Amino acid sequence: MSENPLAPPRLRSPADASALSARIWPASATRTDDGSLVVGGITAHDLVEQFGTPLYVVDEHDVQSRAVRVRDAFAEAFGRIGTHAHVYYAAKAFLTTQVAAWMAEADLRVDVCTGGELAVALAGGVDPGRLGFHGNDKSDAEIARAVQVGVGTIVLDSHEEVQRVADAAADAGVVQRVRIRINSGVHASTHEYLATAREDQKFGIPLSEAVQAAEAIRARPSLAFVGLHSHIGSQIFDESGFREAARRLMDVHATLVRSGPVPELNLGGGWGIDYTEADSAFAPEDIADALATIVAEACAERDIPVPEIAVEPGRYIVGPAGVTLYRVGTIKPVQLETDDGGSATRTYVSVDGGMSDNARPALYGADYTARLARTSDASPVLTRVVGKHCESGDIVVHDEYLPGDVRRGDLLAVAATGAYCWSLASNYNHVGRPPVVAVADGRARILVRGESVDDLLARDTGVSPAAAPGAVR
Repeated sequence: MSENPLAPPRLRSPADASALSARIWPASATRTDDGSLVVGGITAHDLVEQFGTPLYVVDEHDVQSRAVRVRDAFAEAFGRIGTHAHVYYAAKAFLTTQVAAWMAEADLRVDVCTGGELAVALAGGVDPGRLGFHGNDKSDAEIARAVQVGVGTIVLDSHEEVQRVADAAADAGVVQRVRIRINSGVHASTHEYLATAREDQKFGIPLSEAVQAAEAIRARPSLAFVGLHSHIGSQIFDESGFREAARRLMDVHATLVRSGPVPELNLGGGWGIDYTEADSAFAPEDIADALATIVAEACAERDIPVPEIAVEPGRYIVGPAGVTLYRVGTIKPVQLETDDGGSATRTYVSVDGGMSDNARPALYGADYTARLARTSDASPVLTRVVGKHCESGDIVVHDEYLPGDVRRGDLLAVAATGAYCWSLASNYNHVGRPPVVAVADGRARILVRGESVDDLLARDTGVSPAAAPGAVR
C-alpha cells in the first residue's frame, strides 16, 4: 500500500488496518471470530448497547496488574541496593473511589493534588497515612484538611508554604511530615506544557534554594523534614532526563544529610506509554533498575546512606488500560494539494464526542491510535478523527489509517485513553461527560455514571430542570 503524502513520517500505511498492537491496547483487547472488538471479555457492541456512546472503558485487571508489576519492579530493584521503594499512584491521571481502592489493594500509596482528589481517595478507603498531597497553590482549607485527616506527607511547593503548613500542624497539635518539591532545571524531552522542571514555570523551589527551605522546615517544631521531591515532566521516553534529575537531587540530598536526617528521596514519575507504534515505552523493570543504579552509585560516590525512594507513576498504570468508544457520524473526504504540486485525500471521520472527553490532542497535540470495532478487508485510507464541537482544533486522532469502507454508524475505538481523558473532561457545548465502565471477565460495571441533560441543567439557576425541554446528545 502506497503512503499518503499527507501522513506524518511516523505513520505508515498498515498491512492490516484492523490489527490490535499489544503495546497499545489493553491486555484483554482482542477480536472475535467475526472481527468484533472485545475488551474485558465483552464486545464493544454489547457495551455500547448497554451504556451508549461516547463511552470510557477500563480494563480492570490490566490496571491492577500494571500497578502490581510496577510495585514489584521497584521493590526488587531497590531491595538489591539495600533500601525500600514506595510507589505512589498519581491520582490526577484518573481517579474514582474504585480506582483508589484498586491502588490500596495493590499496596500502592496515592498522590493527590487538590481537596477534591483527597476526598475521593479517602472515600475509596485509602489510609490517609499513605497519601501524599502536592500542588502549587494549596488553599488554607486544603492544608488544614490534609493535616487534620493525617495525610502522610505534604509536598511543599514554595517557601511560603513552610509557614502555612507549620501553622496548620501546630493548630492541630501534630507534627506533619513534609517534602520539598525541587525545580531541578532539567529540560525533559516532551511537550512544553508537560515539562515541569524548567526554570520558567510554576512548580517547585529552585535547586539553589533547597538547603534554605530545608533549614526553614527543620526550624519549625510542627514539621518533620522527609526529603526532596522531583518531577521533570510527563510522557517521557528518554531516560537521560531522569538520570540527570536524580544526580542533581543527590548532590543536594548529600549536603542536607550532613546537617540532619533525610530519610527519603522522591524521584517522581512521568514515564511515557505507547500511544502509537512510533512510541517506545520503558518496561517498569528497566526504569526501576536504571534509577536504582543511579541512586546506588551517587550514594557511594558521596559516602552517604542509601535513602528510601518514592516514585509517582499515574499514566503508566492506567493509560494503556483505557479505551474510548464512539459512534461514527459524518464522513468527509477532503482533497488537498501536496508539497510536490500534486494532490491527496484526507478523510475526516466525525464522531459523537471530541475535545470534551479527550482534551489532550488540543492541549498538547497528542497522538492516538484508532480502530473500527469491526474488521474490514478494504484498503486503508488516511483519516483524521474529529469531534462534534465548534472548534477546528477539536481533533481526537490527528492521523490514522482506517479501512476505506468506514461509514456512518460504525463504532470507533481509540486506544490508551485511560489517563487524563476523563480527568480533563468538560461540558463544552453543553455535552454531558460520558460514563466510565470497568470491564473484567465478561462483566461490566459503572465506575462513574454519565451526565444527562438534566444534570447539565441542574446547576443553572435560571431554569427549572423539570420545565426544561429534553435534548439529544
